[in-house]
Amino acid sequence: MSDKNRLVLAYSGGLDTSVAISYLKERTGKDVVAVSLDVGQGGESLETIKQRALDCGAVEAYVVDARDEFANEYCMKA
Repeated sequence: MSDKNRLVLAYSGGLDTSVAISYLKERTGKDVVAVSLDVGQGGESLETIKQRALDCGAVEAYVVDARDEFANEYCMKA
């Protein structure tokens, strides 16, 4: 599938972005790729969030480990 037929959604795993997957797919006709960031927030398992995105219709789902960058570039500078 061409990149022109895909869009990337910043996916939190909550109700709003879960519903957004099917909404965007329906409205645009494009496949949705979900991307979640791990910034050390804790809470729900990131694998659970990734699976939820797939269950909601995302063709691919990724979790990016951004903990070090978030801590070093945004928290420690403050």
